[in-house]
Order: sequence, then C-alpha cells, then structure tokens
Amino acid sequence: MDILIFSTSVNKPEDVEQVQPILTSVQAIEDWNFDLEDCDNILRVVSNDLPPKYIESLLNNAGFKCEELAY
Repeated sequence: MDILIFSTSVNKPEDVEQVQPILTSVQAIEDWNFDLEDCDNILRVVSNDLPPKYIESLLNNAGFKCEELAY
C-alpha cells in the first residue's frame, strides 16, 4: 500500500466535490482526502501501484494544479 502526497490548487469544499467523482472512479485508489487547512492544500491518496503522474494528470485535466510532494 502506497501513500502519495500532493500539493494542489483545490482550496474549498466545492472544489473537493468537483474532483470527488474523478478520484472515486479509480479502482486502484483505496482512500483519499484533502487537507484544506494546510497551505499546500494537501491531497493524500492511498493506493496500490498507482503512478503519481496519473493522479497529477487527473486533477490537471479537471482544471486544478497538482504536484507530488517528496516526503
């Protein structure tokens, strides 16, 4: 199980509602959540064998910035 962490431009609950159907439709994602209190509007994704670039492209295609953070 991998935990991927991203900095995003998702910054309000309405944005989360917009990306929710996108993230929940990916079967390889076990769980995900946003921390909108963090200055980087963190997205955490729990998955098996999912490349970070895939998550980045999903959010970018939805109109949001998304970049994996090293940890």
